[in-house]
Amino acid sequence: MAPFILGIIVILLFLTVKVVKQYERKVLFTLGKYTTILKPGLNIVIPIIQTTTTVDVREKAVDVPSQEAMTKDNISCTINAVIYYKIREDEANKAVINVRYLDYAMSQFAQTTMRNIVGQFELDELLAKREEASKKIKMIVDEKSDVRGVEVMSVELKDINIPSDLQRTIGKQAEAEREKRAKIITSEGELASAKNLMEAAEMLSKTPWALHLRTLQSINDISSDQSNTTVWMIPMEVLEAIKGFANPSHKTH
Repeated sequence: MAPFILGIIVILLFLTVKVVKQYERKVLFTLGKYTTILKPGLNIVIPIIQTTTTVDVREKAVDVPSQEAMTKDNISCTINAVIYYKIREDEANKAVINVRYLDYAMSQFAQTTMRNIVGQFELDELLAKREEASKKIKMIVDEKSDVRGVEVMSVELKDINIPSDLQRTIGKQAEAEREKRAKIITSEGELASAKNLMEAAEMLSKTPWALHLRTLQSINDISSDQSNTTVWMIPMEVLEAIKGFANPSHKTH
């Protein structure tokens, strides 16, 4: 008889004592009505009369499946995302009482919000401002999730896929843009070079001997080359005299 009574006592203790882990909260119901939230440690629960539901308060990452969405400029694209959220420790009862399948509900609501937000951006804006679109989705999902006791940490757009023919068009556009920039840079370099040459010519024209020195320096640079190059030095005065003889209107006074 004693072992039987001892066994009943052990079973009652097992059913009465509930251990709550640090990353958990247990929502306590008394005769089906919400009573309190059990904190980590040992807790006493009256068997049959009281029941508990365990809630994990750690941060979760829920994948938002790929969705077809239409951008503001009527371009169809496929987008998927991931939502990070956690249940507030002091509102764990809302996650049990107000929603049945929390992960599924969060994923579905994020899908709907994602399609609506994508429709507010043109494709180029969406690709360039992905972080801004993610923040808008997070703000809406977080606001609507208060009744579930959920805090949305972040929403990240993972992939934005567009049709292959549109990808080729965008690639051509990007290539044309790069060529445009290259031509602009080349023209700016030529303009700067022309300005420098003009300034150098003005400086040389002010000092006659400077041009001769520059000519000698150029000849020295050419002569240092190891190729079979022959350099003939002709004084400028000789060239001026030849030009004078070639001009029939020239008269000697």
